[in-house]
Amino acid sequence: MDGDIILISAYAKLPSGTASSEMYGVMALVFLLDVAEGTIVDVDCTLSTRMAERFVAKLLTGKSLRNGPKELIDLIEVVYHGSAQKAIITALRDISNKYGRIRSQRGLLS
Repeated sequence: MDGDIILISAYAKLPSGTASSEMYGVMALVFLLDVAEGTIVDVDCTLSTRMAERFVAKLLTGKSLRNGPKELIDLIEVVYHGSAQKAIITALRDISNKYGRIRSQRGLLS
């Protein structure tokens, strides 16, 4: 990889009393991202079940952050009804902000 694909991660507090919060305390959301195009190449996250982790990964892989996180947040609100929904959205916003800063630093503003 020559810098076209970057790794961006973010963390968010999980709701207390959930299996995920007992296991991890915080949720990690990690993207491999094509920095020029904004395309999410791969996703990993820490949730209490592999099914939930796979669901989030399949849901977000191939999507774009180029126009900000709103479309992805809307999608999560419609289809993900687990207790970590707000944590996923918080982490997604943080990743989107980091991505915007990286694009700016590289002179890739569109």
